[in-house]
Amino acid sequence: MTNWPSTTRSMLLCTLLALGGCFSLSREPTPARHYVLGGVSDDASAVVAPARTTIGLRPPRLAGYLASPFIVVRQGVHRIGFSEFDRWGEDLGHGISRAIVRRMATRAPSFRVETTPWVTTAMPEYIIQMALLRFEGVAPDDPLASHGDAHLLATWEISRRQGGALLAGGTTEVRQPDWAIGDYDALVRLLDEALDTLAAELVLGMQAALAP
Repeated sequence: MTNWPSTTRSMLLCTLLALGGCFSLSREPTPARHYVLGGVSDDASAVVAPARTTIGLRPPRLAGYLASPFIVVRQGVHRIGFSEFDRWGEDLGHGISRAIVRRMATRAPSFRVETTPWVTTAMPEYIIQMALLRFEGVAPDDPLASHGDAHLLATWEISRRQGGALLAGGTTEVRQPDWAIGDYDALVRLLDEALDTLAAELVLGMQAALAP
């Protein structure tokens, strides 16, 4: 075994410690970024009218892989990825419900839309149940691709609370193109815009259900 002089050993130890400090500084964790929905098409100048129709919005049913704080990006047909540092800032179902309520109120001020739990003294006349099957970014199965889509796919039903009679139902699908892959601010904005389309179709469904 080589017999290192004590001075050399001390200098070598100091050098290793200094290098270790440099490495630790370069490995600081990347901070997570959190996003919420509901920031698009909220028209504060909308005409406020007395609510005449009360609607209860049940929590949306989410596809199993969407029930996660991580924003989802689908790659190709079968593969999905979960963003490590870009996450929802709240339960996704709650965020979707809040965004839908605000958009329906803006589009149809005569509707009073409430989420659960409902007040027993003001139970809704009608119930909306949604199921979110897709709510994600879509990237081509090509590592060189730079742009993809934002994709929303939802089914919904409108029924009477008393008796449960089905009055209307439908499927809403929105694909927003030109998403720059990796830009999660843009992805959330596009998904928010897709919820505006879903809210519009729910309003049309309610109006059809109320028509004579």
